[in-house]
Amino acid sequence: MDKQWDIDFYSDKNGKCELSDWIMNLKVSQRDKVIAWIDKLEELGPLLPRPYADLLRDGIHELRVKVSGNQVRILYFFVFENRIVLTHSFHKNVSKVPEKEIKKAIKIREEYIERSGK
Repeated sequence: MDKQWDIDFYSDKNGKCELSDWIMNLKVSQRDKVIAWIDKLEELGPLLPRPYADLLRDGIHELRVKVSGNQVRILYFFVFENRIVLTHSFHKNVSKVPEKEIKKAIKIREEYIERSGK
């Protein structure tokens, strides 16, 4: 299937990309798995079903990846025309996604939209 969505890795105003740095520090097999799931998100967008992805709240979604037995979440949002912005990742150690992680993604979205001028 062709890619239907464009994926952006969020970089702050200084060009630092927390998610990219995290991915690059993974072992090759772990990195390949994470990239494969990002590719699947790029292909299916909002059609990627649970348990692989889910809407958290306020337009913030999570991509659910298991890396070496650890639950990892990559948060993202949809913006503009067929664009998905990946904000950051974290290890999920509790049953519910921590509020601070959702708030971080919302803040990133606000900054992203403000900087893009749309």
